[in-house]
Amino acid sequence: MCRFLAYKGVPLLINHLLYEPKNSLIHQSYHALERRDPVNGDGFGLGWYVPDGGPEPIRYLSVRPAWNDQNLQSIASGIRTECLFAHVRDASAGMVTELNCHPFQYGSLLMMHNGQIEDFKNIKRHLRGVLIQEAYDWLSGETDSEHFFALVLHHLISAGEAEYGHKALVEALQKAIKTLTSIFTECQPEKHFYLNLAITNGKSMIACRYETNQKTESPTLYYSSGSRFECRDGVCQMVESSTSEHSVLIVSEKLTDSKEDWHKVPEDSLVVVSDDLDVSVFPLNI
Repeated sequence: MCRFLAYKGVPLLINHLLYEPKNSLIHQSYHALERRDPVNGDGFGLGWYVPDGGPEPIRYLSVRPAWNDQNLQSIASGIRTECLFAHVRDASAGMVTELNCHPFQYGSLLMMHNGQIEDFKNIKRHLRGVLIQEAYDWLSGETDSEHFFALVLHHLISAGEAEYGHKALVEALQKAIKTLTSIFTECQPEKHFYLNLAITNGKSMIACRYETNQKTESPTLYYSSGSRFECRDGVCQMVESSTSEHSVLIVSEKLTDSKEDWHKVPEDSLVVVSDDLDVSVFPLNI
């Protein structure tokens, strides 16, 4: 299963998240610490927002392993952003192509996934049949991840909200999980799905840790919040200050050894980071 990180807060260089921490996302691309298979080399993707660049994010996707992309290392040291999604892929459903690299984009939204929808090929046609035309037409790749995001978009668009704030995203996500559960019950009740994922509109973020298999532990998910994330002299940590600054990280794996910085998200739970960067964790309403 893949690895990802989501950041919202004080503008910082992407390099501070991708390369400098001891267990950075680049390190996780070839030596992840909290999964059986340590390699996530089937491409990668970044999505970030530019304050004066409009509501839609910029994406950089590649089928190269993240540890072996010189362009990534170069741009990471020169891009500063207040909202970043980054993902390294271990392919399950779908070939290694840019169309299948996370994060996926719909307008101002980004979504990325660490998990699996078992035997996705057996329910793909059924899932597509549920989608309204706009969500169906948006699909361009083969992955179970992108199709689940299309299911979220189906509920989001159908609700007719003028803006896709975090409350609307939470509602659409929970409805999408319920819909997928119904499809599994009808088509393959003995199978399971695993949904560690994050969605952002550039201002707020939501993430969940959820699976239907009660015999196994869900893939890990953590969050950290503080004034700002700093890397100095090889030491990276979330620091506090007396200012009004605030930053939040949501990650598949802890980036550092500072245990006090990281909070493990409980299974079957949702993390909501509001526009003012308040963090709430509560059970999914499924």
